[in-house]
Amino acid sequence: MLNYQYPSLTDSPKSFNAYPKGGDFDLESNTLLRKSRKPKVSMFKSFVNRVTYYYKLHPITLFAGLLTFAVCILLVLSVYTSRFRGLSSSSSYRKFGSNVDDNYPFAKLKNLVMVAGHSIYTSSKCDKIDKEDSWFLESYQKNPGQASTFVDHIRVGVESAARDDEALLLFSGGETRKDAGPRSEAQSYWTVAESKGWFGNQEKVRWKALTEEHARDSFENLLFSVCRFRELTGSYPQNITVVGYDFKKERFLNLHRSAIRFPETRFLYLGTPAATTSREAALNGETLVRTQFQNDPYACIGSLRRKKIGRDPFHRSIPYPNGCPEIESLFRYCGATLYSGSVPWA
Repeated sequence: MLNYQYPSLTDSPKSFNAYPKGGDFDLESNTLLRKSRKPKVSMFKSFVNRVTYYYKLHPITLFAGLLTFAVCILLVLSVYTSRFRGLSSSSSYRKFGSNVDDNYPFAKLKNLVMVAGHSIYTSSKCDKIDKEDSWFLESYQKNPGQASTFVDHIRVGVESAARDDEALLLFSGGETRKDAGPRSEAQSYWTVAESKGWFGNQEKVRWKALTEEHARDSFENLLFSVCRFRELTGSYPQNITVVGYDFKKERFLNLHRSAIRFPETRFLYLGTPAATTSREAALNGETLVRTQFQNDPYACIGSLRRKKIGRDPFHRSIPYPNGCPEIESLFRYCGATLYSGSVPWA
């Protein structure tokens, strides 16, 4: 006889799961079916769906709202950018102009005396500086007494700088004549001043007399010298004195000065007469050039531009405005109307 053992009533019954947990059970195939998870909808997609739904209901209102939001963002960015540029420009100018004794060799000088060059000294000797054959002269310059007018400009510039302890003297003019070789007008004038013992003002002037050797016309004489002053002193000139022919006074005072927007009350022009034999022709030529600058104040188009290119026979690279970043936009400007941007001296 078979003996069967039955569990006692006191034994704890084991739990029994009719169907497994964690999913549905397929009775026919005896397999567990996992629950399918509901796909998660991203916040971005949900936002897009809501916007799309709202757009279908109120398209005009939504478009107006988005347009207003975009305009506000642009205004905020514009204000921030302009303020940032203004602060960076002013801070850089303060950095260069307020504490520059250790960085710039002539930081204590405040005023500019500029002598505009008109020719190149080609003689190997310095004992004939007032002779025409010692200078490279264009056909319209080959007049008796012409060389003496160059020496007068140099002398007046030296004497003006000697009277002002805070003045920096710059001879301005590039390598403008191919047949004269790679010699600049500025270096020629400096050499002549040296040979003349700085007209009795050597101790006062020689140490603060330098050159600007890239200018190709009268406007560049002024603009480039202002930038060169900034390179040497770390600031811009408080006052400017220009030395040249007396018949060019109106050109410098009313055209070039206005083109860079320098205050007239702080601008002085010292003119010397042209050679007697060439004065009438010089006046006629000046009338023509002045008219050209009235139509093209920055000499960037037409005949003035072509003339300027012709005065660069050695294709010298112009370093400016690297040394005067605050007026870079002035250097880049070209137009028949006057530049209206910001300048440090306005």
